[in-house]
Amino acid sequence: MKHGKKYIEAAKQVDRSVQYEPAEAIALAKKTATAKFDETVEVHIRTGCDGRHAEQQIRGAVVLPNGTGKEVKVLVFAKGDKLAEAEAAGADFVGGDELIPRIQNDGWLDFDVVVATPDMMGVVGRLGKVLGPKGLMPNPKAGTVTMDVTKAIKDIKAGKIEYRLDKSNIIHVPIGKASFTEEQLEQNFNALMEAIVKARPSALKGQFLRSITLSSTMGPGVKVSVAKY
Repeated sequence: MKHGKKYIEAAKQVDRSVQYEPAEAIALAKKTATAKFDETVEVHIRTGCDGRHAEQQIRGAVVLPNGTGKEVKVLVFAKGDKLAEAEAAGADFVGGDELIPRIQNDGWLDFDVVVATPDMMGVVGRLGKVLGPKGLMPNPKAGTVTMDVTKAIKDIKAGKIEYRLDKSNIIHVPIGKASFTEEQLEQNFNALMEAIVKARPSALKGQFLRSITLSSTMGPGVKVSVAKY
């Protein structure tokens, strides 16, 4: 992959052989975010899990104390009183069966998170092939299948993020924007790591966290020390 001048200059500031303490890594990720837009700061955690085994799967959610800096659009599948409750709580889109053809046939995907009440999962299940690959399928572990739609929406809007293993057993999550203060990013990073450490599968033998890398959208990766985890 060819990198531009800006990336090459930014990469010179990072020593690839060093595992930095979180505060130093965050300062470097901010410093090397040189794009014209407000870059997202992301964390990439390589685990020792084997996601092919159900008991080693990791999936959950955590509310970042300072949010993600991104406005999140929430779609809620509900019926009866829960429709009005979802609207009152600030959902961007609310509905039931009538939304299925819009998503399935018209390719409408103008939302970031899908919440569903348990009695709507039969309906939402029909969208598995569309929502599944995009990581949008509601899930009880992530708190997106619930009768308490008010809490789910408020948490998501406040900066709740979902974490899960990808096919390479890596977790990729945003922890804020480059415009955040170092302190805000560090608080978000610590909240995420606390949740990940607690999510360690009991079936896992050996090292859980193999490596942690921080980077901005267009910036170089900064290795973070895994010693304290």
